Amino acid sequence: MENSLRIKATEDTPEVNFNKDSGEFSLSGRSLPEDALEFYRPVKAWLKNYITQPNNNSDLKISLDYFNSSSVKQLLEMILLFEEIAASGKKASIIWCFADGDDLMEIKGREFESMVENIPFEFRMIS
Repeated sequence: MENSLRIKATEDTPEVNFNKDSGEFSLSGRSLPEDALEFYRPVKAWLKNYITQPNNNSDLKISLDYFNSSSVKQLLEMILLFEEIAASGKKASIIWCFADGDDLMEIKGREFESMVENIPFEFRMIS
């Protein structure tokens, strides 16, 4: 397994910066891919490999300005993978970042939080 996964952001896809060594995983930017399943396929495959031997601490930081409806399922599947880490007894969390005044993105994060049971969400307002 590669120790990191990096995908540069484009106008329609987020930056992916996953680092096994540090246990820090981040998605940032915009998620509007024409084919969300295809874009997120290697990201989820990497995570599925990672969760077989996760670090003691794993944090997924999601800092998206916007995402389309086809990205919702992909994001939820990644969050559920992190929930599996937490269920295995390791520490895992979701850090949901949103811009000051962006009520919609905060609400979306709270919706994701309500869909899972065993992983803590931290909400961070960024300016």
